[in-house]
Amino acid sequence: MINIKNAAKGYASIGSESRLAVLLLLVKAGNSGLTISEIGSELNMAPSTLAHHLRYLAAAGMVIQEKQGREVRNTAHFGHLEELGNFILRECCKNENSNH
Repeated sequence: MINIKNAAKGYASIGSESRLAVLLLLVKAGNSGLTISEIGSELNMAPSTLAHHLRYLAAAGMVIQEKQGREVRNTAHFGHLEELGNFILRECCKNENSNH
C-alpha cells in the first residue's frame, strides 16, 4: 500500500508537462511499452532530455524500465498508478462513516 511519502514523490514526478506527456503516452501503449527512440519520435523529444524524464519517472515508481538488447523498454507501472490514483480518495474518507 502506498504511503504519503511515495504518493508525494509520484505526484511530483508528473508535475512537469513533459513527464506527464511521456507517462500518458506509455499508458496508451499498454503493457507492451515503448523504447526511448519510439517515445522520442512520438513526442519530438531529444534522447538526452527524454532519458532524464524517464529516470525521474522510474525513480518515482511510475515507469518500469527493462533492458532488451541495445534498447530500454519503458512501461507504465499500472499497479502503482492505480494505487496513486486511489490514494487521495482512500485518505479523504478515513475518518468518515460515508460510502465515498
